Amino acid sequence: MIPALTLLGTVASDALGSLSSIAPAITGAGAPAVSSGAPTDFGSVLAQVTGDAVDKLKAGEATAISGLQGRASVQDVAKSVLDAQQSLQTVVAIRDKVVSAYQEVSRMAI
Repeated sequence: MIPALTLLGTVASDALGSLSSIAPAITGAGAPAVSSGAPTDFGSVLAQVTGDAVDKLKAGEATAISGLQGRASVQDVAKSVLDAQQSLQTVVAIRDKVVSAYQEVSRMAI
């Protein structure tokens, strides 16, 4: 599942990167200057979300293994597994929306 999440982030980032290169020509505006550390385009946000989800899934697995070995408390295991579950549900919801949007675009008349 984790390679699929990473692949989703890279595919979305690549596709949106190619779209962002033609966006100023379409809108007639230049790229906005943003100096904060926050991502500036949808591809970066999607890549960040998938990266965070992968990290939480790995942390949940590591904490669960530590719990089985007796090195982590039940509360820590439950918290990390629930965090991983929430991240996975978020990524699945985003994936569903991306697929739905792609299907809508593919149905448009040219």
